[in-house]
Amino acid sequence: MGFGQGVSGLNAAASNLDVIGNNIANANTVGYKQSAAQFADVYAGTKIGLGVRVNSVVQSFNQGNIEASGRSLDVAITNGNGFFRMTSPEGAVYYSRNGQFQRQDDGRITNMQGLQVTGYPAGVAGGAGVQPQPLVISNAQMEPRATSSITAKFQLDSRATVPTQAFASAPGVPPTSNMFNYSTAINVYDSLGNKQQLMAYFAKSGAAPTVPGGTDWQMYVTDVNGNAVGGAPATLSFDNAGALQAPGAGAVTLTQPAANGAQAMAMRLDLTGTTQFGADNDVKQLRQNGYTSGSLLGFSVNGDGTIVGSYSNEETKPLGQIVMAAFGNVEGLKPEGDNVWSATGASGQPLLGVAGGSLGTLRSNAVEASNVDLSGQLVNLIVAQRNYQANAQTIKAQDTVMQTLVNL
Repeated sequence: MGFGQGVSGLNAAASNLDVIGNNIANANTVGYKQSAAQFADVYAGTKIGLGVRVNSVVQSFNQGNIEASGRSLDVAITNGNGFFRMTSPEGAVYYSRNGQFQRQDDGRITNMQGLQVTGYPAGVAGGAGVQPQPLVISNAQMEPRATSSITAKFQLDSRATVPTQAFASAPGVPPTSNMFNYSTAINVYDSLGNKQQLMAYFAKSGAAPTVPGGTDWQMYVTDVNGNAVGGAPATLSFDNAGALQAPGAGAVTLTQPAANGAQAMAMRLDLTGTTQFGADNDVKQLRQNGYTSGSLLGFSVNGDGTIVGSYSNEETKPLGQIVMAAFGNVEGLKPEGDNVWSATGASGQPLLGVAGGSLGTLRSNAVEASNVDLSGQLVNLIVAQRNYQANAQTIKAQDTVMQTLVNL
């Protein structure tokens, strides 16, 4: 009698229940992709089949919901089919959609199982034979940057009168208020990150104007001790509409000699946009490109995978870029557990790149939830249970027929 069909049906239904149960168990596993059992009928030279077998178990790589997590090193892949590329300490390569990362005390970025996230170090562009390597976020102090450019816009009051006394400044003898019409501080940094304060003084000129019908002002610049800064004074010439006409392109170069172990300074002061109207003296813009050194306070991941560090000097700095991988056949990937897969001949070789396009973009402070449709799995569970019961009934029917024959 044909008990084989019923037994094969029971085995297949049990495997299906196992797959569904695994999906349900991983409904809250970040980055998990639900599986489905596929079946094939069995024939062996007869028109009556010999039952069923599990042909394969395939995973659906549809994207799960993106959920906020509040951790800067939680990263979700959105709108793409890319994977994080990770390596074990032994050098084995794995791929994952689970972006729950952590920073080790030596700066390495790993998942919770210790696999290292790979990418390109800061300043290194991918491609052209450059291989990804484990990313390391260093605690090193950010180097200072000397000021080389200052952008400033001032409004000088055309109603001002010429100061009654010529401008003069020396250590211990600062200029007095009757020597200038307006003053403001400009903070700059030397090559060692030391903050220096310069003072800019503006005095309306009584000399014949450079621009016919216009007005000249003298801009004096001193250091905190009262010493004149190289490149000053400079003449600012305005036309009769209050627009700055000189110096050329609105630029003045200020210099400071080397001091206290720092390099000499040369700073381009761009005054483009400075005006002389019948309004109060005011600073409209004052910005310079130098900064002191800083300690790492935290970091975040941009959409293109760039890890950006935030420092105590209020500056940011790229620390590396996460690499992404794609496959010609994602269903050919081999599940390895712990939310990772490995490449196989069926999946094809990994295609490496950075986030963007078909690989997807990265979102910090978020994770990709499991793509398990729990309600659908519960329905499938009922169907699989019925299928198991029906196959059990075929065995029971065959047993009844055999018993009948025995009793003849």
